[in-house]
Formats: sequence, C-alpha cells, structure tokens
Amino acid sequence: MGKPTGFIEYKRQNAQYRDPLERIQDWKEISNLLPESSLRQQASRCMDCGVPFCQNGSHIGGMSTGCPIFNLIPEWNELVYRGDWKEAYERLTKTNPFPEFTGRACPAPCEAGCVASLYESSVTIKNIEWAIIEKAFEEGWVKPQIPKMRTGIKIAVVGSGPAGLACAYELNQYGHSVIVFERSDRVGGLLTYGIPKMKIEQSVIDRRIRLMEESGISFLTNVEVGKDYPIEKLQKEFDAVILCTGATKPRDLEVDGRNLKGIHFAMDFLHANTKSMLDSNFKNGQYISAEGKDVVVIGGGDTAVDCIATVLRQNCKSVVQFDIYPKRPTERTPDNPWPQYPMVYKLDYGQEEAKAKFGNDPRLFATSALEFIGDEQGQLTAVKSVGMKTIINEKGEKIREPIPNTEKTIPAQLVLLAIGFEGPERELFDQLNIDVKGLRNSRTFQTAVENVFVAGDARRGQSLIVWAIQEGKEAAKSCHEYVINKVNLPI
Repeated sequence: MGKPTGFIEYKRQNAQYRDPLERIQDWKEISNLLPESSLRQQASRCMDCGVPFCQNGSHIGGMSTGCPIFNLIPEWNELVYRGDWKEAYERLTKTNPFPEFTGRACPAPCEAGCVASLYESSVTIKNIEWAIIEKAFEEGWVKPQIPKMRTGIKIAVVGSGPAGLACAYELNQYGHSVIVFERSDRVGGLLTYGIPKMKIEQSVIDRRIRLMEESGISFLTNVEVGKDYPIEKLQKEFDAVILCTGATKPRDLEVDGRNLKGIHFAMDFLHANTKSMLDSNFKNGQYISAEGKDVVVIGGGDTAVDCIATVLRQNCKSVVQFDIYPKRPTERTPDNPWPQYPMVYKLDYGQEEAKAKFGNDPRLFATSALEFIGDEQGQLTAVKSVGMKTIINEKGEKIREPIPNTEKTIPAQLVLLAIGFEGPERELFDQLNIDVKGLRNSRTFQTAVENVFVAGDARRGQSLIVWAIQEGKEAAKSCHEYVINKVNLPI
C-alpha cells in the first residue's frame, strides 16, 4: 500500500470539467485530466482494502456495483501513486482491452463499491484509468497486439460495438482470423453513433480501430448480415459466428398524438446528429435540429442526458426532461446501503449544462407524458404531462399510477423518446430461430444453432459499456473452446 493515510489526507478531486456555458459551444470532450502530480495524489487515496469490492462486478439491489471486467484497481492505483505508469498500464490491460472507452463513458460502478466512500468519498478510479491509457499512448507503449501464430480458424463477429470489438480483440489474440461485419458506414457501433462526441471524440475510437487492424483484424462496413450478406453463407464460410448486434430496438410510448411530426426515438436523433457532424460538420443538413425549439426529452437514463447535451449544442429554445422516478435524496437512504450503487440526487453533465444556460435542473420528476398535442398540419406543439406515483404490490412489482389533477401542458416542437430498449432487432435472430430471451438469464453464449454465439446487449439486454466488454471477452473464450475442439487443436 503506497500511502496508508492517503484517503484521510486528501479529498476527492475529479477531472477538470470545462465551464458548462463554454463547452456547449462545441463538440469537444467536456473534461480534461488533472496534472500528473494531482493524479498520483488521487491514486494514493486507494486504501488497498482487505476485500476490494471495487474490482468484483456484481449485481446488488438490481444495480451493478464493482467492476464487471475485474480490473485490478488497487494494484494500478498504487503503481500510479509510485509514478510507475508503464507497469500500471500493463496491469490495467491485463483485464481491460479498451480503457480509453471505459475511462470516458463508463458510469463507474467500481466507485460505488469503493471502501473509501464509507469514510469520505470514493477514489476517482475512472479518471485514473483514463489517465493511465492516455499516458500509455503519449509514451508510445500501446502497440498492435499481433499473435505469434495463426490457427487457420476463421470467425465472423457481427457488430462492432463494445462487445463486438472486445470479442474480436480476444479471438485475434488466440490466433484466429477475425472479420467484423458492421452495417453502418463507420466502425464502433454505440461508441461511434450512440455516445455523443463530447464524451468520446471520434479520434479516440479511430485510434483503437487502427491498432486492431494492424493486429490483423479485418472490418467490413456497410454490410448488414441477414440482408446484404445471407447468414447461411456466413455460417458456411466461417468456423463460428458471434452476434454482437446490441439491444437496438427502442421502447415506444403509446399515447395519443404519437404520430405527430416532431417525435423521434433518441437513438435516431443521436445517430443522425453524429453522422452529419462526421460527414460534413453539419453542412449537409441531414440531421434532426433542435435549433430554436422547445424540446422535451422523455426518459431518465444516460441516453436522455446525451439528448439534453446535444439539443443544447444545437441551440434549442428550452429543454425539459421527464423522469418517471421521484427526486432522489441527497444522501443514501437505509434501503440503499453501501456497496449498492448510490441512488442519490445529482446533476449529470447534460443537466448541469441545462441548469447553467436556463437556470434550473431540466428534470420534472415523477412525471410521464399523457398526450402529445399538435396543430392542424400534424406538427407537434406541446406535451401534456401528469405526475406519477409508484406503488409496490404484494408481489414486489412496481405499479405506476397517474396522480389526479397534476396535468401540465408544456410547449414542445421536438420530443425525444429515451425510455430504453426492448432488446435486439429480431430479423436476424428470427432467420436463425434463436430465442435470445432464453439466453438472457444463463451463462452460456452458444446458441442452439451449431456454430452461432451471442454476446453483449443482444444477449443480456440493455446494459453498461463495461458489461458489453466483459460479455465480448467471455463469449470469445467460449467460442475459442468450441472451435479448437471442433478441429482438434491444442488449447
């Protein structure tokens, strides 16, 4: 343990967020790393506790706590404190192939399990992880990972999001030849088109993809398996196929006025915005604009926050967020003990930006949409909302009921639906007659179809980026064992 009293001597210090009113003027990353001396000081706050809950990913109280990819967090914290950055990088990448993604976009369930939070506040694990990988790139330590031998086995990975990339990375390390199929025009899946660029700049993703290509992994874009490329052909040409297509079927909100113009799914909005920016810096106009509009974002998760941040950068007139949950307390309640993820009131980056611009938290808590209102041309003009109360029935199920006389009419010319996802799009799975729901609660990645595997959000449902990476790693191991047994190769 580097500094036994570090967690007592030093207060938590987060990454340096740019001023909200400044950062909404551009699409650059919203925060910068602390100076190296401060990072080492923050790493010294790690207690190297007897039971490091931070590095053991699990579900407690229905939420993730600890690191799903089992990062050796106390070890690399101590190495950073000592200034041994290269060994810290080597220790970090034993478990995490893409620290530059998780260090930026992960909600950090590891910090929820940090024992230091019982004293004052958790270690800034996420920021230190980000710092380690950026230091490694700066120093030239990050090299293509070219396997020493090739097995001659060919594996297709369908989807290039976090799960697909992790799967491809691991399979390539086993010596297999891997081709990743992506239906979009760019590699990255959720990383490219689902997470706005102010959280992960495209250059960060492209940098990693180049390394993977130099390591021997091939990527085919603009190819949708099941449509452009028959799945039966893929099965014949490859020894195994792993489906990492994500949970991209959006959950809809069926209320009166749903068919009015101006109502869009959040991912359609975010995808079009990012694509137009990358293609032409918005000059082609091929995106959904919030400029000068009153916007209502429906949903309470990360995607809703990303929508808020995006419409602010598009210069919206106003933005309101409907959150179905009541306003959370400022401190943990007895039914939300450590090491559960802390369900407390906080402003995420987009909400902080909205408050800075308009003077208040954009959220209406315990609120749902009751009706969409439009004009004679079928254009959205307002949303009628209603307050909601949550009742737990005798089976422990949450029942939500509207509260009488709480209706409000909120002006809106743009509504973004960010209320989650129902699972993967069904067409490809229906062609293979695969029941994805049947895999969701199991630990197997192999389907009933001989050489087909499923991983990531497509298997487990909508989840965190770190769970997607871990799913990709585990599916790769399962697939590796399958193919080497099939051709009688030594492990």
